[in-house]
Amino acid sequence: MASKAVSLPSARCGRDFIARHGETVFNAAKRLQGDAPHTPLTRAGFAQADEMGRALRIELGARPALTLWASPTGRALQTLSVIAEHLELDWHDAHTDPRLVEIGMGGWGGRYYADVVAEAGPVIDPASGLLRCAPDGEHYPAIAARVSGWLRDTASDAGDRLVIMHGISSRVMRGVMTGAASVPGFDAPALPGLPQGSVTVIEGGRERVVHRGTGHAPA
Repeated sequence: MASKAVSLPSARCGRDFIARHGETVFNAAKRLQGDAPHTPLTRAGFAQADEMGRALRIELGARPALTLWASPTGRALQTLSVIAEHLELDWHDAHTDPRLVEIGMGGWGGRYYADVVAEAGPVIDPASGLLRCAPDGEHYPAIAARVSGWLRDTASDAGDRLVIMHGISSRVMRGVMTGAASVPGFDAPALPGLPQGSVTVIEGGRERVVHRGTGHAPA
């Protein structure tokens, strides 16, 4: 399939802090998580959320003027609750949007990586580190389209904002926001992956890592 260009949303005034949620019970068990609505954080995941909160407190100070956004999944909202406490912000003021969820893994969702690999071969592309699409799962151009739609629809957000997302969907959105080239074989932009509990900031199409998390998970 030919690569399709992703139209970049209009530039927004303000910085975007993009965070990957902390480790979950699915991550620890080495299960494919995908767009599962609620897979709770582990103790390590809560510790990673604490680290992000401390890093953002150093970066932004107390009670920053910050619009809060999150994927509606439980793990993203749990992560946000810890960060919001560090920043002395009200978690209840957060906005959610289903376009921020993780890649849909279809029939592979919830299964052990090892079982899927034994049945269908490698799940992670060695060149890019991206997850392969499940036969009935979501494809990368669809992810790029939904996150681009969210960016366009929220372009009027004033000032800085914090967005709690997932490994794959955040890689694609970061790619869209920085004008990255499409990854060969995936037909969508994606920046390199970062560990769970990481935070980057994007301003004017440029990205900087604010905090590199201590988590570990594929993709």
